Amino acid sequence: MGIAIVWLVNQVIGLIILLLIVQAVISWLVAFKVINLSHPFARNVVTFLDALTDPMLRPLRRIVPRLGGVDLSAIVLILLLGFVRVLFNATLAGPLYRL
Repeated sequence: MGIAIVWLVNQVIGLIILLLIVQAVISWLVAFKVINLSHPFARNVVTFLDALTDPMLRPLRRIVPRLGGVDLSAIVLILLLGFVRVLFNATLAGPLYRL
């Protein structure tokens, strides 16, 4: 049971990181007009990703300043999630494995 919990926590953190990277890349493609938001599918994908990632990024956007107009909050959140993953695996994973 403990192995499943450790696996699930690591997978959820990995999925959030993947969503943040995909959202950042798509936002760059929209900014450079490679993706046209007038297309319904593209607009739905961007809206979906924003709905998933914006609640996590919004508190960081208040703290992390923009650097030359570039939003670094996604990078900060990815680093924080990596830290949480390492901290979880170093402290709680061992006792959970023994369950």
